[in-house]
Amino acid sequence: MRYGQIHHNGAICAAIFEDGKARPVPGAGVLSLLLNPDLARGAGAPVENPCLTLPIHPPEVWGCGCTYETSASFRDAEHGTREGMYAYVYREARPEVFFKGTARVCTGPGEPIGIRCDSHFTAPEPELALVLGEGGRIAGFTLANDVSAWDIERENALYLTQSKVYDRCCALGPVIVTPDEIGDVRALEMTCRITRGGAERFSGSVSISRLHRKLETLVEYLTRANRVPAGTVLLTGTGIIVTKESALAPGDVVSISVPGIGELSNPAEVVG
Repeated sequence: MRYGQIHHNGAICAAIFEDGKARPVPGAGVLSLLLNPDLARGAGAPVENPCLTLPIHPPEVWGCGCTYETSASFRDAEHGTREGMYAYVYREARPEVFFKGTARVCTGPGEPIGIRCDSHFTAPEPELALVLGEGGRIAGFTLANDVSAWDIERENALYLTQSKVYDRCCALGPVIVTPDEIGDVRALEMTCRITRGGAERFSGSVSISRLHRKLETLVEYLTRANRVPAGTVLLTGTGIIVTKESALAPGDVVSISVPGIGELSNPAEVVG
């Protein structure tokens, strides 16, 4: 099943997506649908050209880091860490897990992502995201942009939160796809493009098979002694590294795509 949220009759409601159309579920958001799947039986007539919005208003969003070798190597090089701090996390059993925020910092398809006003190197981090149901089960997959002010984290690793958590720092969408429809998630290929004035500034891709850890392992560490609520979104890390030459500027458009899930596209603007 493919589901998410749309603007419909002046409100935001859950919707089931079939054949490029949306069947709205009046009076229910996706979080309600996640807790009570029977609500899907009340889906209405198909709507053409639906106006997508944030596919879920997550009570919590968490991120994982150093789950791809390219990310760990890049971050060690950026920080000049002799000990290989990020490589250490990449190879050890315990993953990096950090709090990204709540629905307050999230934005949906076509909506602006934020460039911190005090950053000169804000970059997108394209990621596969897990939507968790009750008990931490993986209820669905979506795409995420873990927008990060890399120059702030580079200044000092203890500034990670300021690099990662601010207005419009997390884009999610376009829809949520259930595991049974995805099949082998590790066989998926993710691509990312940044365009400026219609011209391509950056392009990169990575196979989800390059993800160093099992998805279940990331969920297990997130939920260990930490009972996150249903609807929590877990970002699984990025394997696509955007260089400083392609740092985001106002008006840039970031497009992240994965066959079977779709494309998440967002313009960038300065916040703060």
